[in-house]
Amino acid sequence: MALRAAVERVSVSAYEIPTDEPESDGTLEWDSTTLVLVEVAGGGETGLGFTYSDASAARLIEGKLADVVSGCDVMSPQAAWSAMQSAVRNLGQQALSAMAISAVDVALWDLKARLLGVALADLLGRFHERARVYGSGGFTSYSDERLAEQLAGWAAEGIPRVKMKVGRDPDRDLERVRVARSAIGPNVELMVDANGAW
Repeated sequence: MALRAAVERVSVSAYEIPTDEPESDGTLEWDSTTLVLVEVAGGGETGLGFTYSDASAARLIEGKLADVVSGCDVMSPQAAWSAMQSAVRNLGQQALSAMAISAVDVALWDLKARLLGVALADLLGRFHERARVYGSGGFTSYSDERLAEQLAGWAAEGIPRVKMKVGRDPDRDLERVRVARSAIGPNVELMVDANGAW
């Protein structure tokens, strides 16, 4: 199937989403998360991509990437990716630039999948038919009661594995793991993440 279409529009927005209470892991504290949302239109469809970053990633997309991607062949996201890499050469291709490029790149691939009428996972090529899911949270800022409530809730929903944060107060970590294990029971896998704190 040969489809000829060009990227007609790139739009980007940033949303600061407050957490219901302050959160922290082993190395960082926050009270909101910023989501940068990219929409790429062409051929009568719109692809969607996003990244968690700073709102400055949206400004980078608007200022450096949108014009580079506009007019690109919707069937060649890899060519658009290469053009974006070149556009940020003097800014640095890591960190913020990589996050911005990632959001646009995902939107481009999503657009191509929509135009072809296939699932994005099928377009990219599935490595597995199924993915093992887990609930991720258990922030170090949570009380023992909140930790137990969140992890037990996931277990009750049938999620077979959960992950909690540790490392902010190593003297409390063992007790927090005991609380978690008691809340989820013996049959749910329990993982911990220190986010580099150890």
